[in-house]
Amino acid sequence: MNFIEELQWRGMIHDMMPGIEEQLQKELTSAYVGIDPTADSLHIGHLVGVMMLKHFQVAGHKPIVLVGGATGMIGDPSGKSQERNLLDEKTLRHNQECLRAQLSKFMDFDSDAENAAEMVNNYDWMKDFSFLDFIRDIGKHITVNYMMSKDSVKKRLSADSKAGMSFTEFTYQLVQGTDFLELYRSKNCKLQMGGSDQWGNITTGTELIRRKEGGTAWAITCPLITKADGGKFGKTESGNIWLDPKRTSPYKFYQFWLNTSDEDAEKYIKIFTLIPREEIAALVEEHKEAPHLRKLQQRLAKEVTIMIHSEEDYNTAVEASQILFGKATADVLKKLDEDTFLSVFEGVPQFNVDKTEFEAGVDILELLAVKAEVFPSKGELRRLFKGNAISINKEKVQNSELVVTKEHLIADKYFLVQKGKKNYFLVVAC
Repeated sequence: MNFIEELQWRGMIHDMMPGIEEQLQKELTSAYVGIDPTADSLHIGHLVGVMMLKHFQVAGHKPIVLVGGATGMIGDPSGKSQERNLLDEKTLRHNQECLRAQLSKFMDFDSDAENAAEMVNNYDWMKDFSFLDFIRDIGKHITVNYMMSKDSVKKRLSADSKAGMSFTEFTYQLVQGTDFLELYRSKNCKLQMGGSDQWGNITTGTELIRRKEGGTAWAITCPLITKADGGKFGKTESGNIWLDPKRTSPYKFYQFWLNTSDEDAEKYIKIFTLIPREEIAALVEEHKEAPHLRKLQQRLAKEVTIMIHSEEDYNTAVEASQILFGKATADVLKKLDEDTFLSVFEGVPQFNVDKTEFEAGVDILELLAVKAEVFPSKGELRRLFKGNAISINKEKVQNSELVVTKEHLIADKYFLVQKGKKNYFLVVAC
């Protein structure tokens, strides 16, 4: 596979320095992407850089993930309006191990292959670097004029910026440049990749390598992913879409991709999957013929959910997605874990009832019209039962004399009531 051609047709290259294609054709090359370990999980905003490394390894080259233990203590000013919180070493090390486990789903870290992936932490070489060493060995090679010319610096020092910029952040590009220099020296790494907002930081590294080592290194950046409606990619009302299932359930993860617009789905399926060019072209044509079937979104959601989670999680998410459309059964409900169940019924009105009521057994009219007040009166509820308009845990119920016990609870806690096709209510046993 020609790495550059592959990324270009997938829309994953924003800028690249001349000569990199020839370098990649000439020999096995190492490239790195930096990730700040500010959390113990990646989110989907990290995925473009990770997919670049995945393609790089598939093309026969060596990917290096640089966990920014040192830079994570500073905070990258690129694209930010203010400084980040600083993390202690124990937290950074914990986060690093969590990230490695997630990245192992994308890259081969453990084989004996020449191009097996590696993970490094810049804290390991920066922690003993004294300030005097730094300004002597690094600072004197890069002029302030050069640093001031970077967009990430100019934006923060502009008249529109209220936050200004600390000296710590101003030196960030030198620290990142030092990383590239270190990897060039220790691992013969000749390429750094990142988002387009990283261009200035990356080229500072190539300049340091040129000035200190007389060597040649390259930069490739990918476009910053946007949504067709102008919204920020990877963000929802509840925050980031994380790869860790404890932070974002596989169901919510699946739903995010399933709910993308047609325009975004066509773009994302190239960037976030390994589906070949011809197959994607056929999928796009199939989708255009019947967009209401959302074939593109379904395939995108399937591929990414299986890649990040598992086929089992994907199947569970599909089953859960059908619940609100009347295609699920009580058995499907009972199989769901609590997080997925609550994700499906997020926003549904909830009513708390003491769990002892279920343990003792409670008349359904009393439960839903008095204890929980889901319905205004027992009389109205009787009429709804008579009209076959009530479902309990996704099963139609006409018996208005039903006694509800703890056996009716889902996950030993929830009792799902449905009026008609679309009105759901959740009774919670507390």
